[in-house]
Amino acid sequence: MELNGAEIVVRCLAEQGVDHVFGYPGGAVLYIYDAIYKQDNFKHILVRHEQAAVHAADAYSRSSQKVGVALVTSGPGLTNAITGIATAYMDSIPMVILSGQVPTTAIGEDAFQECDAVGITRPAVKHNFLVRDVKDLAETMRRAFYIATTGRPGPVLVDIPKDITVATCKFTEPRGEVSMRSYTPVVKGHQGQIKKAVQMLLAAERPMIYTGGGVVLSNASDELRELIELSGAPCTNTLMGLGALPASDPRYVGMPGMHGTYEANMAMQNCDVLVAIGARFDDRVIGNPKHFAQNQRKIVHIDIDPSSISKRVKVDVPIVGNVKDVLQEFNSLYKQAVADNAPDRAAIAKWWQQVELWRGKQCLAYEGSDTLIKPQYVIETLWEVTGGNAFVTSDVGQHQMWAAQYYRFNAPRRWINSGGLGTMGVGLPYAMGVQMANPGSDVAVITGEGSIQMNIQELSTCKQYHLTPKVLCLNNRYLGMVRQWQQIDYGSRYSESYVDALPDFVKLAESYGHVGMRIDKPSDVEPALHEAFNKYKDRLVFLDFITDQTENVWPMVKAGRGLTEMLLGSEDL
Repeated sequence: MELNGAEIVVRCLAEQGVDHVFGYPGGAVLYIYDAIYKQDNFKHILVRHEQAAVHAADAYSRSSQKVGVALVTSGPGLTNAITGIATAYMDSIPMVILSGQVPTTAIGEDAFQECDAVGITRPAVKHNFLVRDVKDLAETMRRAFYIATTGRPGPVLVDIPKDITVATCKFTEPRGEVSMRSYTPVVKGHQGQIKKAVQMLLAAERPMIYTGGGVVLSNASDELRELIELSGAPCTNTLMGLGALPASDPRYVGMPGMHGTYEANMAMQNCDVLVAIGARFDDRVIGNPKHFAQNQRKIVHIDIDPSSISKRVKVDVPIVGNVKDVLQEFNSLYKQAVADNAPDRAAIAKWWQQVELWRGKQCLAYEGSDTLIKPQYVIETLWEVTGGNAFVTSDVGQHQMWAAQYYRFNAPRRWINSGGLGTMGVGLPYAMGVQMANPGSDVAVITGEGSIQMNIQELSTCKQYHLTPKVLCLNNRYLGMVRQWQQIDYGSRYSESYVDALPDFVKLAESYGHVGMRIDKPSDVEPALHEAFNKYKDRLVFLDFITDQTENVWPMVKAGRGLTEMLLGSEDL
């Protein structure tokens, strides 16, 4: 069968089971768009900015276990997409980005809308391809999906020159699974290393389980819960791992790190055996590595990516493999070993007494108000109104931390946010991707008046495709996290962090055809949320909450400080 390159692209997307493609057309990809017009295997979602296309595809993947796909044109189409690609790369999200390119004969000639897509994206992708022969296109597409989804997941770019999309060749159906001699990721962990880790955990008197996004990405929540049951150890989930262990589980001690709970940070620092699973000991979690290393402890590190092990913290037992596979083996060996070498239950009970003393600090308590809306109260009320079952997307800043602290996630893939890159503007396009992947589900966007304006044009996309997230804008008229740092570290010199030219968000939402609400009294918070999620269930609702400008995120570990050097409130300043 003779097909042109554009038709091959469309056939390969259908072959991979793709249901949605997020994109924006341009000259270099018009043959691909023409082929999309002629097919009905998947739906194309027309965004209003290429950055939003990649963010939406990213969240589509995070919330569904499917591969997100974005399609952009050459030049500025590709450069606009870079922030979205880098965001997905930092959080190890499987995606495929298709970019148009000038014809092969014009590459390097500074042609109209030409840029070096391969060179520009190289630091921000797991891999990239430039297709120079239409005969290689189908195999390249299949390899892109294979690389994106295996090993440590990540975004893969396929750059396709315009002449390749019009050239024809014989199309061959796939023959078996993709196999690449130069790329063979390890899946199963080394059994000897797993046995060492099991014995180490069994001998622990103060065990601690520390989990990250790898548990979510490998769908290993059930295995993690079994390990917690077997070991009786306290468990902390990082920002990217929230929901891997239900927040309602009594052995869950909250999120660790810069804005983590007192009990999680103290347990991380004072345990004698730490089992790190799908986490990378990043700076926002452990603080200063030298301070972290002061306390003697044995560390087990399970990760699919060998380059992440002992990168920031030296570990005693490295285990390279897919988290789900390793935990299945780990739990099996633990159950066999416990008959001969039972854990010291008395010591673990004493350890839990100490953890409960730390928990008794109630570090997330805050002072309520009858006159000012506290942002924490908005999140707590959202949890109650949605029964804790909503998909929650977040932008980046104070509102992100409050959402992580106060919306108690009981399932994985419900919390969608930018972790590693910390990208403002993701919340609304993330909600679009989540709702496309999970139609009929409640979706809440937690944002601020600064973040929401970075991709607010996507209110138009939501209108076109009847997407109905509820946007909760915690509006404190400041770039809140910047203001907080300026207050604490820069003598309250609020340089360029005050936002004094805000739009009327109610009117703006209404101008896009949505429902807008302004809420400035604490007593109106719950009724407004009930109205948004019930009366206006089938509409996008923009809720502009006018919140306390002075509220800060506590606890806080200042940059460069140790994990236990926490500020618990303004009284510690």
